Amino acid sequence: MNIYDQAHGLAKALKESKEVEEINAAMKLVNADPESKRMLEEFRSRQNEVQQRMMSGDMPSQEEMEQMEKLFETLSLNLNIRRLFDAERRLSVIIQDVNQIITGSLQHLYGTSL
Repeated sequence: MNIYDQAHGLAKALKESKEVEEINAAMKLVNADPESKRMLEEFRSRQNEVQQRMMSGDMPSQEEMEQMEKLFETLSLNLNIRRLFDAERRLSVIIQDVNQIITGSLQHLYGTSL
Protein backbone atom coordinates (compact mmCIF):
# COMPACT_ATOMS: atom_id res chain seq x y z
CA MET A 1 0.00 0.00 0.00
CA ASN A 2 1.44 3.38 -0.91
CA ILE A 3 1.60 6.31 1.47
CA TYR A 4 -1.34 8.13 -0.16
CA ASP A 5 -3.58 5.10 0.19
CA GLN A 6 -2.62 4.90 3.86
CA ALA A 7 -3.35 8.62 4.31
CA HIS A 8 -6.78 8.12 2.77
CA GLY A 9 -7.32 5.14 5.08
CA LEU A 10 -6.40 7.28 8.08
CA ALA A 11 -8.76 10.03 6.87
CA LYS A 12 -11.57 7.48 6.57
CA ALA A 13 -10.85 6.11 10.05
CA LEU A 14 -10.97 9.63 11.50
CA LYS A 15 -14.21 10.41 9.69
CA GLU A 16 -15.77 7.21 11.09
CA SER A 17 -14.36 7.66 14.60
CA LYS A 18 -16.39 7.93 17.78
CA GLU A 19 -14.98 11.44 18.26
CA VAL A 20 -16.32 12.68 14.93
CA GLU A 21 -19.67 11.02 15.67
CA GLU A 22 -19.77 12.94 18.95
CA ILE A 23 -19.00 16.23 17.18
CA ASN A 24 -21.79 15.59 14.66
CA ALA A 25 -24.27 14.74 17.43
CA ALA A 26 -23.34 17.83 19.42
CA MET A 27 -23.59 20.04 16.33
CA LYS A 28 -27.11 18.75 15.68
CA LEU A 29 -28.12 19.73 19.21
CA VAL A 30 -26.53 23.17 18.91
CA ASN A 31 -28.11 23.79 15.50
CA ALA A 32 -31.53 22.77 16.85
CA ASP A 33 -31.41 25.70 19.30
CA PRO A 34 -31.33 29.05 17.45
CA GLU A 35 -29.78 30.93 20.41
CA SER A 36 -27.01 28.34 20.87
CA LYS A 37 -26.34 28.35 17.15
CA ARG A 38 -26.13 32.16 17.06
CA MET A 39 -23.78 32.32 20.06
CA LEU A 40 -21.49 29.65 18.61
CA GLU A 41 -21.40 31.31 15.19
CA GLU A 42 -20.49 34.66 16.76
CA PHE A 43 -17.74 33.03 18.81
CA ARG A 44 -16.32 31.17 15.80
CA SER A 45 -16.37 34.37 13.76
CA ARG A 46 -14.46 36.31 16.43
CA GLN A 47 -12.09 33.38 16.90
CA ASN A 48 -11.34 33.29 13.16
CA GLU A 49 -10.73 37.04 13.08
CA VAL A 50 -8.24 36.81 15.95
CA GLN A 51 -6.46 33.82 14.36
CA GLN A 52 -6.19 35.55 10.99
CA ARG A 53 -4.77 38.66 12.61
CA MET A 54 -2.28 36.55 14.53
CA MET A 55 -1.17 34.79 11.34
CA SER A 56 -0.51 38.18 9.76
CA GLY A 57 1.61 39.19 12.75
CA ASP A 58 -0.97 41.40 14.49
CA MET A 59 -1.06 40.01 18.01
CA PRO A 60 -4.28 40.68 19.94
CA SER A 61 -4.07 42.66 23.14
CA GLN A 62 -4.16 41.00 26.54
CA GLU A 63 -7.62 42.51 27.04
CA GLU A 64 -8.90 41.02 23.79
CA MET A 65 -7.54 37.60 24.71
CA GLU A 66 -9.21 37.83 28.12
CA GLN A 67 -12.50 38.75 26.43
CA MET A 68 -12.23 35.69 24.18
CA GLU A 69 -11.50 33.49 27.18
CA LYS A 70 -14.50 34.88 29.07
CA LEU A 71 -16.70 34.36 26.02
CA PHE A 72 -15.47 30.76 25.78
CA GLU A 73 -16.27 30.23 29.47
CA THR A 74 -19.75 31.72 29.00
CA LEU A 75 -20.42 29.50 25.99
CA SER A 76 -19.22 26.49 27.96
CA LEU A 77 -22.10 27.01 30.40
CA ASN A 78 -24.40 25.93 27.56
CA LEU A 79 -24.44 22.12 27.88
CA ASN A 80 -24.74 21.45 24.15
CA ILE A 81 -21.93 23.85 23.25
CA ARG A 82 -19.75 22.42 26.04
CA ARG A 83 -20.42 18.94 24.68
CA LEU A 84 -19.28 20.16 21.25
CA PHE A 85 -16.14 21.82 22.65
CA ASP A 86 -15.26 18.66 24.60
CA ALA A 87 -15.71 16.47 21.53
CA GLU A 88 -13.61 18.84 19.42
CA ARG A 89 -10.89 18.80 22.07
CA ARG A 90 -10.80 14.98 22.05
CA LEU A 91 -10.48 14.92 18.25
CA SER A 92 -7.75 17.55 18.43
CA VAL A 93 -5.76 15.34 20.82
CA ILE A 94 -6.00 12.44 18.38
CA ILE A 95 -4.82 14.62 15.49
CA GLN A 96 -1.90 15.93 17.59
CA ASP A 97 -0.96 12.37 18.58
CA VAL A 98 -1.04 11.21 14.94
CA ASN A 99 1.09 14.20 13.94
CA GLN A 100 3.64 13.33 16.65
CA ILE A 101 3.75 9.73 15.48
CA ILE A 102 4.38 10.80 11.89
CA THR A 103 6.98 13.47 12.68
CA GLY A 104 8.63 11.18 15.23
CA SER A 105 9.16 8.57 12.54
CA LEU A 106 11.23 11.12 10.60
CA GLN A 107 13.40 12.42 13.42
CA HIS A 108 16.27 10.12 12.44
CA LEU A 109 16.61 12.11 9.19
CA TYR A 110 17.63 15.24 11.04
CA GLY A 111 19.14 13.86 14.22
CA THR A 112 16.87 15.99 16.39
CA SER A 113 13.51 15.78 18.04
CA LEU A 114 10.74 17.15 15.84
